[in-house]
Amino acid sequence: MAKLGRRDFLKCGALGLAASSLGKRMGGPVSSDKRTAGTGPYRFELGMASYSLRAFSLDQVIEMTKRLALGRIVLKSMHLPLESPESEVAAAARKVRAAGLDLYGCGVVYMTSAAEVEQGFRYAQAAGMRMIIGAPNPELLGLVEKKAREFDIKMAIHNHGPEDKLYPTPDDVYEKIANLDPRIGLCIDIGHTMRAGVDPSEAAKKCADRVLDFHVKDVTSAAKEGETIEMGRGVIDLPKFAQTVVELGFAGTLAFEFEKDEKDPLPGLAESVGYLRGLLRSF
Repeated sequence: MAKLGRRDFLKCGALGLAASSLGKRMGGPVSSDKRTAGTGPYRFELGMASYSLRAFSLDQVIEMTKRLALGRIVLKSMHLPLESPESEVAAAARKVRAAGLDLYGCGVVYMTSAAEVEQGFRYAQAAGMRMIIGAPNPELLGLVEKKAREFDIKMAIHNHGPEDKLYPTPDDVYEKIANLDPRIGLCIDIGHTMRAGVDPSEAAKKCADRVLDFHVKDVTSAAKEGETIEMGRGVIDLPKFAQTVVELGFAGTLAFEFEKDEKDPLPGLAESVGYLRGLLRSF
């Protein structure tokens, strides 16, 4: 693939976002990735990791996700607390789906005890989720495997970079789950992977048979000090990453996790979504 410049991608993304906004003003449908996902050049869909919108209510999260024309969402506990009664979890899940969003998972969910493993799977079951994006302690992986089979819910273990004592890189996840049930896999956070000095594209290739989910972002440097920045402004080779995921035939979700600008994340999210959409449309 010819290497296009960031400006070219932003032009494509800006046109896509402008069309989406126009559709809303005219009362028409907002542009959606579902037009191509599964039937066109790529099989995955784009989604929202609600941690990006951690300063906002669930109702606001739903509206902001729809404004970005993202069809899938994974909820963090500040938007649907893990300790909520199952009836409340189910009601919140119905609200999300009634708004037209695919509530496919939750997370990141930390599990440090057997009780927390049980809680996480029962929560996901009550919400009708297909996946938990989690970080279970390694000694609990046998129990996690048992629960994944019992509930038929996938566990995508999330790497958190240099500070993470359990799963800093995708390799650290893979070596611990390689012999477990295939419902136990990885959520590769490409930003934290880059911060650990690992090329996310190469990590995706190496772990391809167990990758269940991606958290996508860009970062300012390939070091512990790296911070989230709008996609295309940082150091990740995003054209390479996007091409890799397409070529691997990944059929899950690329969920935007934008930690920057907690109180006003929508402009940076819109730029990032537009950038990645433009990038994908260039293939």
